[in-house]
Amino acid sequence: MSTAGQVIRCKAAVAWESGKPLSIEEVEVAPPQKDEVRIKILFTSLCHTDVYFWDAKGQNPLFPRILGHEAGGIVESVGEGVTDLKPGDHVLPIFTGECKECPHCLSEESNMCDLLRINTDRGEMINDGKSRFSINGKPIYHFLGTSTFSEYTVVHVGQVAKINPEAPLDKVCVLSCGMSTGFGATVNVAKPKKGQSVAIFGLGAVGLAAAEGARVSGASRIIGVDLNPSRFELAKNFGVTEFVNPKDHNKPVQEVIAEMTGGGVDRSVECTGSIQAMMSAFECVHDGWGVAVLVGVPNKDDAFKTHPVNLLNERTLKGTFFGNYKPRTDIPAVVERYMNKELELDKFITHSVPFSEINKAFEYMLAGEGLRCVIRMDA
Repeated sequence: MSTAGQVIRCKAAVAWESGKPLSIEEVEVAPPQKDEVRIKILFTSLCHTDVYFWDAKGQNPLFPRILGHEAGGIVESVGEGVTDLKPGDHVLPIFTGECKECPHCLSEESNMCDLLRINTDRGEMINDGKSRFSINGKPIYHFLGTSTFSEYTVVHVGQVAKINPEAPLDKVCVLSCGMSTGFGATVNVAKPKKGQSVAIFGLGAVGLAAAEGARVSGASRIIGVDLNPSRFELAKNFGVTEFVNPKDHNKPVQEVIAEMTGGGVDRSVECTGSIQAMMSAFECVHDGWGVAVLVGVPNKDDAFKTHPVNLLNERTLKGTFFGNYKPRTDIPAVVERYMNKELELDKFITHSVPFSEINKAFEYMLAGEGLRCVIRMDA
């Protein structure tokens, strides 16, 4: 029996207030409106961004809310004006979008869509300023336009990547945020050439995805930098060849790396958000051709300084957002790289829990255990 055009009642994990365990509730999910898609979520994973906004320290708290933004699912129905998706399509909802019409979307260089770029404060749909979720008639806020901690969700069509139906959604779901962010930062922005050296600052999930990008690019040396030595063993699986713990040295880590590499690495990717790491990542690249890429998100009042001569000596400093991938245009091809066995994803998924135990995923992340925990929505 078709559910198109009808309200669907289903389970969702609702965050009622900051820092309190999510509660599995029956919610009502309204049909998709103009330019919207309703998706049956099959697998979702937990990302640090979910935890950050659940904890709600240092930003505008918005509750009750359905979090979640790394996921894979199947289109249940489409709203008016949606032509490139149909019920049954396999998709990844993405926290940022691609309207295909604004100057950013029309540019080959940018993925920062004017209409649909990430907005952490918005809790309603862009079309009419209303939520598609409710409990007993009271609205529940959306998160990042995705809200994947629900068996069904409504997403703007510009935030939905249609992918190969053969791709296992329990694996490729992690490409909808963190893995693509790190991998793309290396392959699309740093662009190491075969045989070059790359330093990765921060060996969490995004940093290891950046290391995977360096491995796939044929880097000869991949130097991992982290304050936590317990991460070093795991990082070897992602191509990291050498490790530096800044705490082990009595000089700045950029000097240590310059000495190790005869003047600096060819490329560096910073995945921590620490301004100290940003400075080190920039200053550790070789003069003349070195490129440093910033991925980590700093605190809002942060600033870092470096001597202008570091730039004048032909070092390049770049920033990136979501690995410079356009969600609808580029992410399907990243899924194909996994299908072709170029890109390994299974090693990023260290835990799996049924939807009823979603709070365990939060516990793993808060304890720093593992990389990604996939949540099985039908279990």
